[in-house]
Amino acid sequence: MQLSRHWRKKDRTNSNVRMAVTLEEAPSLVWILVKALLRFAFMVANNVFAIPAYICYVIVLQPLRMLDSKLFWYIEGLMYKWLLGMVASWGWYAGYTVMEWGDDIKTISNDEAVMLVNHQATGDVCTLMMCLQDKGLVVAQMMWLMDHIFKYTNFGIVSLIHGDFFIRQGKLHRDQQLLLLKRHLENNYRNRDRKWIVLFPEGGFLRKRRETSQAFAKKNNLPFLTHVTLPRIGATKVILSALVARQENGSPAGGDAKELDSKSKGLQWIIDTTIAYPKAEPIDIQTWILGYRKPRVTHVHYRIFPIKDVPLETDDLSDWLYQRFIEKEDLLAHFYETGAFPPPKGHKEAVSREMTLSNMWIFLIQCFAFLSGYMWYNIIQYFYHCLF
Repeated sequence: MQLSRHWRKKDRTNSNVRMAVTLEEAPSLVWILVKALLRFAFMVANNVFAIPAYICYVIVLQPLRMLDSKLFWYIEGLMYKWLLGMVASWGWYAGYTVMEWGDDIKTISNDEAVMLVNHQATGDVCTLMMCLQDKGLVVAQMMWLMDHIFKYTNFGIVSLIHGDFFIRQGKLHRDQQLLLLKRHLENNYRNRDRKWIVLFPEGGFLRKRRETSQAFAKKNNLPFLTHVTLPRIGATKVILSALVARQENGSPAGGDAKELDSKSKGLQWIIDTTIAYPKAEPIDIQTWILGYRKPRVTHVHYRIFPIKDVPLETDDLSDWLYQRFIEKEDLLAHFYETGAFPPPKGHKEAVSREMTLSNMWIFLIQCFAFLSGYMWYNIIQYFYHCLF
């Protein structure tokens, strides 16, 4: 009897503790919900004002495109960078920041380069939008290769105008998509003064492709990878074939190439980019927008390869690309174990650099976006009343 009363008393105590914890957490949960709703409302307003304003500016500037194409794409690129800066600011003010490791890619910001990036979640794109903002005109002159589903998002029309490429995944579409990519590069890359290309060679998110990749590796006696998947070679091969300047003997010329069109020296660098999230918990686009997770630092590691050191033949390029992702596996394993990337060869410790955004710059581009949206709304409304 006494034992029964003891357990009932203990259960009531535990229940009271749980209730107290819940009541203590309630204000915090309510604040997270309210903050998420406010952030979502601001994101919607941001898109409603900024994207139509961008489109209107591009339409009005079409005569300039015919008179001075280079100046037109320069102005378009600046507006494109500002739009991506707005997306970056959503994460920045939620406390999602970036720590950079490895080579300093600012030193090659004026050269042509391809970024090969591991892909874990939709937040990878937002992370790159943030950490490339302080790299000069890189974002303005960048071309993204992304899944075709992004064409149907709110940002799809901006990417279409800018000249990004939407690639459809799957064996049934592979050959056709690679042919379309080749034509797209020929028609849009140098005509629009593009310098960098962002490519996710894995062809999908880690969680979706890991099992298939591991099965393929086992079947073909390739390394068993856990933190990345084996890359696909097709898009990388097309990009290098289309953009690398060649010497007379057919080998890549790198920085010593004769200018292709008196302006470009061709593709000169490959930037092996590895994104790592604490505890291997990637950020998705919903988190980036709503900011309901605690502030955290995403870590990005860069390693620069001169194009002359990259083989262009299919088999050799496949081996080279596999080796890069084996190295990514080692980098990520070290990071998840220690919380830091390993030091480069010949160094005792790795050096990290905190990436920052200017609050004043963010404020100015946001003001420009909202004022532009308001201006174009009034202009369109005026002409509508005049005509109807």
